[in-house]
This record gives sequence, C-alpha cells and structure tokens, in this order.
Amino acid sequence: TSLLDRRIPALMERYDIPGVVVALIGEGKTVWTAAYGQADPAKGTPMTVDTHCRVESISKSVTAWGVMRLVEQGRIDLDAPVTNYIKSWKFPPSPFPFEKVTTRLLLSQSAGMPLGTIGVRYAPMERKPSLRESLYRDAVLMQEPGRSFSYSNAGFNLLELLVEEVTGRDFAEYMRTEVLVPLGMRNSSYEWNAEMRPPVPPGHDTNGRAVPVYVYPEKAAGGLFSTVGDIAAFVTAGMTRFSHERHDVLSARSIAALYAPRVEIPGLYGLAFDAYGFGHFIERFSDGTFAVSHGGQGTGWMTHFHSVPGTGDGIVILTNSQRSWPFFAELLGDWAAWCGLPGVGMGLIVKGQKILWALITFVALAVIAQAARLGRGLARGGRSFAPLGTSRRGPRAAQFALALTLSGVLAWALSLDYLFLTSVFPIAAVWLGYVMALAAAVLAASAMLPEANRPALPR
Repeated sequence: TSLLDRRIPALMERYDIPGVVVALIGEGKTVWTAAYGQADPAKGTPMTVDTHCRVESISKSVTAWGVMRLVEQGRIDLDAPVTNYIKSWKFPPSPFPFEKVTTRLLLSQSAGMPLGTIGVRYAPMERKPSLRESLYRDAVLMQEPGRSFSYSNAGFNLLELLVEEVTGRDFAEYMRTEVLVPLGMRNSSYEWNAEMRPPVPPGHDTNGRAVPVYVYPEKAAGGLFSTVGDIAAFVTAGMTRFSHERHDVLSARSIAALYAPRVEIPGLYGLAFDAYGFGHFIERFSDGTFAVSHGGQGTGWMTHFHSVPGTGDGIVILTNSQRSWPFFAELLGDWAAWCGLPGVGMGLIVKGQKILWALITFVALAVIAQAARLGRGLARGGRSFAPLGTSRRGPRAAQFALALTLSGVLAWALSLDYLFLTSVFPIAAVWLGYVMALAAAVLAASAMLPEANRPALPR
C-alpha cells in the first residue's frame, strides 16, 4: 500500500484527475481502502472513502443480481420471451422479431438492442421522461436477437421494467431490500437522495470542467450511487470460495451462472475482454484462471472493478473524472503484477498510448522537416506565392485537399462534447490535435507557395 500511496497521486497528477477512491480485496475480503485528492476542487472538499459516487455501468453487474434473484425464485424464466411478463409496454416497431428477446439475452448483451441514448442527463429534481417513454425511444431492435454481442444500456433498462412488472414494486426499492441491504451495501441506492453524506460531488469532463450532480430517467444500466466500500462488498459477495459473511441473495450456483461466458466479444471491447456473462465482462488468463469485471463511464465519472473469484483477489477504482482510462490501465497493471496475474486486457491502453506517442513523434518530425524545407525555399527565393498557378498542380492539389481534410476532422472533433479517443488517451489525443493542426498549416502553405519553375538546361 505504501507503493500505491506514491503511485496513485503521481498518476492523478499526470492525467489531471481530481479525486480517486480505491479498495483492494484479498482472500475474498476487503483488506485496504484509501481516498486521494478532492471530491470538489472548487470548494476544497476532500475525497473520502465514504464519498458517494456515481458508479455508472457497474450498476449493470448489481442489477444482474437482482434479476437472477427472481430467476432463482422461479418468478422469471431465463428463456421465456420478456413479453410474457411485460404487459404495460410494447416494443417500438423494428424489422426484427421482439418475441425472441429473453431475459438470458438481455443479461448477456446479445438481445439485439442498441446502446441507447447517451450524454442526456437531468438535475435530480428536474422533470424527466418516464422509464416507459425512454424505453420506447431507445429499445428499438437493431439486429436479430441472439445474433451477437452488442453492448446496450437500453437492454438493461428493459430489465428494470421487467423487475417492476414481475414484482409490482419500484425498481430502486426492490434492489435496496432484496440485494443492497442483504449484501451490506447500506450506503448504496439506485435513487439520488439529498441526505447522502458526504453528498455526491460533481464529476469532471475530459476538459476538466465540473459537471453538476445528475440522474438518468432509467436506473438499472447506470443509476447506482455507491461508495468504494460498498462496491468492494459487492465484489467479495461473488467470491463464493471465500464467503466470510453469509448472505441469502443468491446461491453459489446462481453466482457461477453470472460469471459463465455467454457470448464472445468482437470489436473494440474484444481487445480487452474475451466474453460477457450476465452483467459481467469475462477475461480468460493463460494459466486457466479467469477474471470478472465491469467499468462505468458517465459525463464526468469513471469507475471500474476487477476480480478473480478463484483466488479471492480484487480491486475497485472510482474517480470523479472522465480522463481516467489510462489511469485505470496503469493501476490495473500494477495490481495484476502484485497478484501474480499474467496481465489484464485493459493493459492494451498503455501499449496503445505508447504507439500513439510514437505516431505523434513521427508526424511531428515530418511536419517540422517540411516546414524547415519550406522556410529555406522562401529564404532563397525558390518559392513564391502562387495559389492559382499551374506549376505541379496535381501534387499541390493533393496537399491542399489533405490540409482541408485534416482541418475538417479537427473541427468535427472540437465540436463534440465527448470523443472516445480523448477519453482513452487524454494527453496524447490533445498533442495529436496540435500536430494535426500544424500539419494542416504546413500542407496548405506548401500548396500555396510552390517551388519556382527552373529554366531548362540548354542542349
């Protein structure tokens, strides 16, 4: 832990992250928690291990426990169409058969649902759409149910409605009494509460700007408020070989079902994780062990937990900054080495960061070399301003087109409130932007200041 006390503040300073809380789990129990930095820099409020945080998509893992409790009780059949249970709402029109959507497919992110609306948030007391209204907007099937993995907030929010229809209870109240309290998560809630102490602090976006406390119209996919200790308690509850406190939420068999790989993961997610279970990402190691994990990202918040149920090791990281991907990757690498693991998939972010820096350096050197060549030509009178000249029109047109393309890409990126590349590589992406801007300027100058035609040599 003394290493982490040095390592974590250094990484926070490198990536400009205001506040962090961390918990370490060993032999199936929480062995260490710590808080670093500030919950609200504007007020000088320190981050503490009791600070209530938005845990974003870690909510899905907890929601999966609530759904599986109903499955275990025989109130939900994993393979029955959800339309057997949901009577007060109908799927919006789509070309795909909604009758094939089952609880199993929703839990495993393979029901054909889209990601859903992101970035739309509401002040806690602001009027917002109902769950059914938001689902009718978002839960439009985009592919055949069961075809492949497709990460979806809408799918888990449909599970929220399923729970309410089956139980006749408010989702947040059901989760509190049936899952959170029995697991010892007494500082957690799917409902924001003004009485939370310490209060929920603001998040911070990729530019470091404060983001006031907010809520979503839905809860199951990303609405949980919690503390680092409570999420650690949740993670340890799933380590059935090391159960130190008895709980009656799920049997060991049902917990194993949560961690069983259900669908292989392609694309970007597949670079870090092998499969998805029920509300959990699954990562297989070369030594035959496996890890379960989930992260969360909202506007100004990022969270992650990683655990190895077979060894009882785990880590929970909560931050109030959207610049935390490389921070997570580096800290998870340290944790994996400490646990004797062969590494974790998110370590690819560190490798990707090195590759991106190498690319930035290469392009920067090429641009500087071209700028120097351009300057020497101007100093010697070998170049002149001729934007409409005919000399070497083909290469000049290509240079100017590339300059316009780079400028257009930069303008598009700057117009976005959120860019994935900036979130994953918060420092390198900014420098990439600077280099692209410089390259566009040098290319445009090269096109408009062509080399002067040299007289032909006499025969």
